[in-house]
Amino acid sequence: MSTITTVSICDVRFPTSSSLDGSDAMNPDPDYSAAYLTIVTDAEDGHEGHGFVFTIGRGNDVVASAIKVLLPFIEGHCVEDLLGDMGRIWRSMVHDSQLRWLGPEKGVMHMAIGAVINALWDLKAKRAGLPLWQLLARMSPEELVALVDFRYLSDALTPEQALQILRAAVPGRAEREATLSLDGYPAYTTTPGWLGYSDQKLQQLCREAVAAGFEQIKLKVGANLADDIRRLKLAREACGPLTKIAIDANQRWDTAEAIEWVLALDDPEIAWVEEPTSPDDILAHAAISRGIAPIPVASGEHGQNRILFKQMLQAGALQVLQLDAARVAGVNENIAILLLAAKFGVRVCPHAGGVGLCEAVQHLSMFDYVAVSGTMQERTIEFVDHLHEHFLTPVQVSRGRYWPPTAPGASTQMHAASLEHFAFPDGPEWSGTPMSVAG
Repeated sequence: MSTITTVSICDVRFPTSSSLDGSDAMNPDPDYSAAYLTIVTDAEDGHEGHGFVFTIGRGNDVVASAIKVLLPFIEGHCVEDLLGDMGRIWRSMVHDSQLRWLGPEKGVMHMAIGAVINALWDLKAKRAGLPLWQLLARMSPEELVALVDFRYLSDALTPEQALQILRAAVPGRAEREATLSLDGYPAYTTTPGWLGYSDQKLQQLCREAVAAGFEQIKLKVGANLADDIRRLKLAREACGPLTKIAIDANQRWDTAEAIEWVLALDDPEIAWVEEPTSPDDILAHAAISRGIAPIPVASGEHGQNRILFKQMLQAGALQVLQLDAARVAGVNENIAILLLAAKFGVRVCPHAGGVGLCEAVQHLSMFDYVAVSGTMQERTIEFVDHLHEHFLTPVQVSRGRYWPPTAPGASTQMHAASLEHFAFPDGPEWSGTPMSVAG
């Protein structure tokens, strides 16, 4: 038996605002950041668990403080007890009578719980000697259902229905694992589309994306209609007729404005319109979906919990579900969301980019393919080529595909040197103090 001895928390920030990487209509100056935790045990295997909440700068310290509040749930506890019943530890934090008042099940505290849960899954996968996607995909349907909290979901998805979905996928699991190794998982890239880029940089990055094998790119829109019309035309010219182009308004518009703006773009081939309005406004998403059909509406990166996703699906408010690895309360809740998507027959194309989101979310999509939906048809994972060098096992993306990770864990562990250098506010990157080099 082993014990969690310490949990360290780091506020780590990268100055991406200097190059306008990540810039969009609502977030013109993001500094990609992570409230990051490391779980250390006294086990002889030396494995650690790593998780994080992604932010874009200011307020990252608030999330780090929220993670600190959760330490009594895990620090000093038996590792085997925690990892042996991941549904129980999820419920113990999410349903805590005092913490629920801060949500319930939304906001900073809910995301902090997700970081802790994801770190525990990282530790569990390392102990099993498997990448997280494979660990999940080899669990029995009954084990997977036990991870999910069906409170508030039963009008849309019951445990029995979830079991049916998972059991139906069991026969093809081994074949789909092999297919992933041979074919990878489709990716699309947002790298060309940041709003702060010049027209020349936009077109150059579009050409590079096509040459790299990406079959879809995404453009940020919503600041100026004339600019969007021009930029979309330039992207079409640079990409050619075979490359899909999605657009992302990052919550910029009201309902009528969203419909008018998209129709004014006069491009029926748009792959999807992402986050056209407030991420919490289910009825507005539904109205926009009707108003711009057949162009799909995509949303979910700011979806605060499984309940919101349930209602979005019930209302027909989205046609592309974009879950995020670090927005809801971790792996458990994202399994619930994947099951909801499967029940409603809606495709999942996760949000990624940021700090470590590509590394983390690939596991969820690959698990979904092997053990839930059983398909990659019209599905794709976002890819942004930023900050991967700071991770021990960075994503492997080539020929427009994510290639399945083979290293044990959830791919969420950052290099100690990166944490030290970019720690805010005292790390050398922010304090201006030169970093010492040992030996």
